[in-house]
Amino acid sequence: MKTIGLIGGMSWESTAEYYRLLNEQARERLGGLHSAKCVLYSVDFAEIERLQVAGRWDEAGKVLADAARSLQAAGADLLLICTNTMHKVADQVVAAVDIPLLHLADATAAAVRTAGLRRVGLLGTAFTMEQDFYRDRLAGHGLEILVPDADDRAVVHQVIYEELCLGIVREESRAAYGEVISRLVASGSEGIILGCTEIELLIGPEHSPVPVFATTRLHAEAAVTAALAPGR
Repeated sequence: MKTIGLIGGMSWESTAEYYRLLNEQARERLGGLHSAKCVLYSVDFAEIERLQVAGRWDEAGKVLADAARSLQAAGADLLLICTNTMHKVADQVVAAVDIPLLHLADATAAAVRTAGLRRVGLLGTAFTMEQDFYRDRLAGHGLEILVPDADDRAVVHQVIYEELCLGIVREESRAAYGEVISRLVASGSEGIILGCTEIELLIGPEHSPVPVFATTRLHAEAAVTAALAPGR
């Protein structure tokens, strides 16, 4: 099994889920006492969040690029950025290393296409929902992306940063997300992309009338598949 390099800590709540899912996948596929070969570089999310809010994405990209170089030096054979939002700086990370980056949006789009869907709603941080870097990557796979209206986007973003990233899971917020999902479905969404790695702490398949695509799980599954594939 190849070694998976994780750029994590954004937030550590979802990075812990990555670690659990990678090891569960390895055990499920290989059996016995097998677990995933991985190395983790966990950044201080407070520093990254300040750069996000200030729009200093190039500086944030340099932090993640440094993390990627450290992971390559530690023996990683492939990389994951364990957050949807910070895929905004994916190109900087790719340029910093000689090992492949498994892009989260590609893994997600592949699952949506496999399910036979094309028009999907996207939940995530305001950066992910409103900027082009993630939506365009999904659209490049032939998907039509719908996002909530401004008020709903504000609710979704607030819950992520003020609750889920702090490990707070509230039924009131689950209900609010359910209403946002219902409005996306009413607008024609055939499925819902949980386009922030923390949202899976709050929303599961049972909370949506249409299929949900859990990006953390999909990314982890794709990573183990890549790690078990022959060759480099």
